[in-house]
Amino acid sequence: MKLPFSESYKIKMVEPIRRSTREQRMQWIKEARYNLFNLRSDQVFIDLLTDSGTGAMSQQQWSEMMLGDESYAGASSYYKLKNAISDITGFEYFLPTHQGRAAENVLFSALIKEGDIVPGNSHFDTTKGHIEFRKAHAIDCTIDEAFNTTLDHPFKGDIDLEKLERVLKTYPASQIPAIIVTITCNSSGGQPVSIKNMKAVKQMADQYGIPVFYDSARFAENAYFIKIREAGYGDKSIREIVREMFSYADGMTMSSKKDAIVNMGGFIGFRSEELFKKATVFNILFEGYISYGGMSGRDMNALAQGLYEGTEFDYLETRVNQVAYLGQRLKDYGIPVQYPFGGHAIFVDAKRFLPQLPKEQFVAQTLAVELYIEGGVRGVEIGTLLADRDPESGLNRYPDLELLRLAIPRRVYTNNHMDYIAASLINVFDRREQITSGLRIVSEAPILRHFTVELEKI
Repeated sequence: MKLPFSESYKIKMVEPIRRSTREQRMQWIKEARYNLFNLRSDQVFIDLLTDSGTGAMSQQQWSEMMLGDESYAGASSYYKLKNAISDITGFEYFLPTHQGRAAENVLFSALIKEGDIVPGNSHFDTTKGHIEFRKAHAIDCTIDEAFNTTLDHPFKGDIDLEKLERVLKTYPASQIPAIIVTITCNSSGGQPVSIKNMKAVKQMADQYGIPVFYDSARFAENAYFIKIREAGYGDKSIREIVREMFSYADGMTMSSKKDAIVNMGGFIGFRSEELFKKATVFNILFEGYISYGGMSGRDMNALAQGLYEGTEFDYLETRVNQVAYLGQRLKDYGIPVQYPFGGHAIFVDAKRFLPQLPKEQFVAQTLAVELYIEGGVRGVEIGTLLADRDPESGLNRYPDLELLRLAIPRRVYTNNHMDYIAASLINVFDRREQITSGLRIVSEAPILRHFTVELEKI
């Protein structure tokens, strides 16, 4: 008999989770103004809001926490992290930050000015938010295949080189401070970018004298997909692939709460000493001294260890296979999802799930609310709410993809939980024709509104 696939870890400690009734959930989501961010964690049975900072640390990471050096300057924990980053990514210069959006804030403060143009592959919410907060413009150059959720394409995160070159030819290099490549590309469904595409983007960028920066929150998952999907990389180790990936970048931001499997932390990697020195001013101003950057010593130790664990093949195989297990359950039932499945989440195509709802009624958010009411499962909308309003016209932006993201925390849930999630969504799918109206906004923030927006049922 062929041996079945099994997780590469065993469970040492458990955390209880609370069941609730449908009636309770209907009341709770109404009180939360139909914004799942406003729910209390004990009102959620299975929490798929994000995979950021929600993973389970290993015994080695908890051991490293006890060895943390809490010195304000020059802590041994800083050097442990510095060595891990250099070993795995190849970047000699780095600044620690307390999380990914803090890394973006520091880097973009040193890099981006009003009127700049920043091309990339479907910039994520905080990335675009930081760009637009500085009155600059993000331009999406993702390949068209990414926006067809039924198409089986191995690297839907790739940048369309023709789109990118049009941007580079239209604007002077002085107006384009960087090209941002997100690996994996969250907004297009957790889709990977190929080595071939990374190399081509870097070659084009060098021709125009523009640096390339990676949004690297899920770089290890991206490397896993390269290993199993891209010709010539099947025999390479994950860390060999990672080093080649970063060789085509001039710098990186990292939300370590994803692929470094920690609850808090981030950093910026630099190739340029000049840019590093420029950014240190903002790091000290916004984050803390350059040898801790908003993190405790114990957090830096756990992060350093997590970078090594997150780039192990066995761990990544377990991680990606669990996401695919949920995706296949849904796909087999006919539920429309982004295919092939991403590395960190399953993305449900809300437009195809609820075609009867007009785009103005926030289709993916409506679906997220229905899933919560059905089973106490909290997902997150990646659609019109997240896309925000156009900063110039003030009108809603309607993205090509209107998605419900089910982000799976690392090393937290079992496949029994995946079965429960699938059954909950299947129940919503079975009654989808009864969902005849969506939501409207009652109040919203001027930027990154989806975190605090208040809605009501139509």
